[in-house]
Amino acid sequence: MFWEQHFSEVAKNSRPSPVREIIKVLSNEGMISLAGGMPAPEVFPIDEFYEGVGILKEQGRDILQYSLTEGDKNLKAFLASWNAKRLGREVRAEEMLLTSGSQQALDLIAWSILDPGDVVIAEDPTYLAALNVFSNHQAEVVSIPMDKQGLQTDFLENKIEELLKRGKKVKLIYTIVNFQNPAGVCLSEARRAKLAQIAQKYDIVVLEDDPYGYLRYEGEHIASVYSLCNENVVYVGSFSKILSPAVRIGWVVGDEKIIRAMTIFKQSIDICSSAITQSLTYAYCQKGHLDTHLSKMLRIYKAKRDKMQECLEAYLSPLGVVWEKPLGGFFFWLDFKKLRIDTNELAQKALENQVAIIPATPFCVDPANVARFARINFSYPDEATIKEGIKRLAKTIEAYQK
Repeated sequence: MFWEQHFSEVAKNSRPSPVREIIKVLSNEGMISLAGGMPAPEVFPIDEFYEGVGILKEQGRDILQYSLTEGDKNLKAFLASWNAKRLGREVRAEEMLLTSGSQQALDLIAWSILDPGDVVIAEDPTYLAALNVFSNHQAEVVSIPMDKQGLQTDFLENKIEELLKRGKKVKLIYTIVNFQNPAGVCLSEARRAKLAQIAQKYDIVVLEDDPYGYLRYEGEHIASVYSLCNENVVYVGSFSKILSPAVRIGWVVGDEKIIRAMTIFKQSIDICSSAITQSLTYAYCQKGHLDTHLSKMLRIYKAKRDKMQECLEAYLSPLGVVWEKPLGGFFFWLDFKKLRIDTNELAQKALENQVAIIPATPFCVDPANVARFARINFSYPDEATIKEGIKRLAKTIEAYQK
């Protein structure tokens, strides 16, 4: 009892990530995981990344030292150029901060603009670790429903007006615009324009989280919200899904004033991100490996996505499960409305059949959605494992309905 009495109120109300917690059961022999959101280990560019290790000999006196909080200048310059088409222009160094993964970027923006009681508007469902960040900063999260075109902006303006009339401070709109986690959908071009318009009208910050944007398997890329509205939008990207999560490098782009505020908070949180991984990553990118690797990843992940689609059609569609085929990203979002299945219970029963899925509960703000949906991942398992995992899930559903 000693420590509990000393915990902060935030610590007392904090919740663990169910995705991280479920990893504990994945070591069980024979367990198939469709639950995580990890890249496939077979796509890691080990040989190409190893080519850069000579920099430890060449630059060791510098990169083994503390480094700039703002991030490696060379890597920032590369990212400014590489992202220019997506962002609408090549941003200046003062408009970009490198972070220890994009998760840190979410925390830094929260430190920079949120006070306890401020309102964050988020699409429902949304990224569970973002919800945890907003909770840690004692913000009130208000949800807007989604459909196959993403955040339903038709509801957004009325919700903002309603909140303002109640005396609320609406500080932030959080959205994952491409192949959303967990729903797998993209915010349409028209809705991006509408979101930018609303943000400008009400002077609200848009946090545009884009970890999956480069993982498009079909269709055309859509202009970022940032490219439509530089002043109000903070754009976040990451190497975690397109290179390796272990490099722990994200980037955040925005007006230099908000970047400066985030930099000051970063100084007190971790001083700086690893100069070693930033230098190794720049060496890798400078040689042109990133684009080559991305093409390889797209081929592999598209094949896995197609295999899961095929298996879902064969084994789950006859049972009444429905979904939208994702055009990119890592996830399928399964809808069990027709079956009247509680996916929290289904997920537990699935573990008994040696397959792990994630129910909707941790992703949802609206209680109406928590028992209806579940997320499954296709990026990590191989194609044979995908087929067996879906068969086990189908078996679980059939047993649940008896």
